[in-house]
Amino acid sequence: MSLRLRLLAAVGLYGVIAYSVARRTNELGVRMAMGAQRNDVLKLVLGQGAKLAICGAAIGLGLAFGVMRVISKLLFGVHAADPVTFAIATLLILAVAFGASLIPAWRAIKVDPMVALRYE
Repeated sequence: MSLRLRLLAAVGLYGVIAYSVARRTNELGVRMAMGAQRNDVLKLVLGQGAKLAICGAAIGLGLAFGVMRVISKLLFGVHAADPVTFAIATLLILAVAFGASLIPAWRAIKVDPMVALRYE
């Protein structure tokens, strides 16, 4: 995967998670006002990013295995069913997803409950 595609994947995932956190500002503020710790909110946001990344990785692996026979005819000197390549690509996508989830999670734990309750 080229650097541009990795960067595009990271920015896209960041955008989706940041938008989701922004839409849930009231909910996160209520949770913190009711006694949720910053650690709980951090787990909630990172868990959402992890679920999204795992679902995407599973769909991507399924599609990759599905088109493996077609692509194998186009490759010369490389096996299409290389498990190391699939594992590295999957772990890389999951690592990018975790990194992209950290910024919205950090912003979510910095929300003042009173400001969040007044939001919108």
